[in-house]
Amino acid sequence: MGMYLEHVSLIVEDYDAAIAFFVQALGFELVEDSPAVSTVTGASKRWVLVRPPGAMTGLLLAQADGGRQVRAIGDQFAGRVGLFLRVDDFAAQYARMRDAGVVFIGEPRDELYGQVVVFLDVAGNRWDLLGPDPR
Repeated sequence: MGMYLEHVSLIVEDYDAAIAFFVQALGFELVEDSPAVSTVTGASKRWVLVRPPGAMTGLLLAQADGGRQVRAIGDQFAGRVGLFLRVDDFAAQYARMRDAGVVFIGEPRDELYGQVVVFLDVAGNRWDLLGPDPR
C-alpha cells in the first residue's frame, strides 16, 4: 500500500495575500479555493490548497483564527527552515522569486545536496530553495 503526505497546513494572515505569493512569486498552482465549514471559534473559513505544478503534496493555507494561531504566523518552525522546495532549474526559479520581491536570507551556495538559498514565505517562515541533487 502506497503512502504520501497529501497536505501540510501553513498558517497565514490573509488568504488572498498568501495565494498571490505562492501562485505569482513561486509559480505554484491554485488547486482549490472554496468555502468550508466554520472554525472552532465560529469564524468562516476557506479551503485553500496550492502546490507546485505536478506535485502530489500541497499546502493547505489556513488563515489564523484566534490568538494562538496569530502568534504562530511566521514562526511555525521556531525560526528554523521548515519547508524545502526542490526545483529543476535553480537559477531560473531564484531569478523569478527575486524579481517577484521574495526575501532571501543570504546568497545561494553550493552544498553536497545541491545549490541552496533560504527564503521567507509570505508569513515569514523560512524555506530552503534547492536545486537538483547532484548525488
